[in-house]
Amino acid sequence: MGRYEFLESVAIADCAVEVEGQDLDDLFATAAGALAEVMVDPATVSATVERTVTLAAPSLELLLYDWLSELIFLKDKEQLVFTRARVKVFREATPRLTARLRGGRIDAEGVEPRSDAKAVTFHQFTLEPRGSGWRARVVIDI
Repeated sequence: MGRYEFLESVAIADCAVEVEGQDLDDLFATAAGALAEVMVDPATVSATVERTVTLAAPSLELLLYDWLSELIFLKDKEQLVFTRARVKVFREATPRLTARLRGGRIDAEGVEPRSDAKAVTFHQFTLEPRGSGWRARVVIDI
């Protein structure tokens, strides 16, 4: 799995995270894990809910933006946070992804909430190849 690092100096009122992955699949899955960690302590979430998500967007950058936005939408609409994701990104004329998610309800007993992620922003948003893998920087409005 890739790695992520929260960047304290990038955004004061928001949460900035830099994500690295071996490939796009790994980067998108790692970004989902970072977002989950922003919202809850992942160790306190029972993975009792499974969900499949499919998305398409005009570019890889917008696909990553839409992907994280969809996870925030599921948190807001259904009170679900997904701490595990297996993602397959298809680099086609119109990039798309299929993801298998596992997680649980954020309002379940024992789940330790952290921040209420409201939206992904375009402030310093980047997605680019880096060495043999990929790197992204995302700022989340909390």
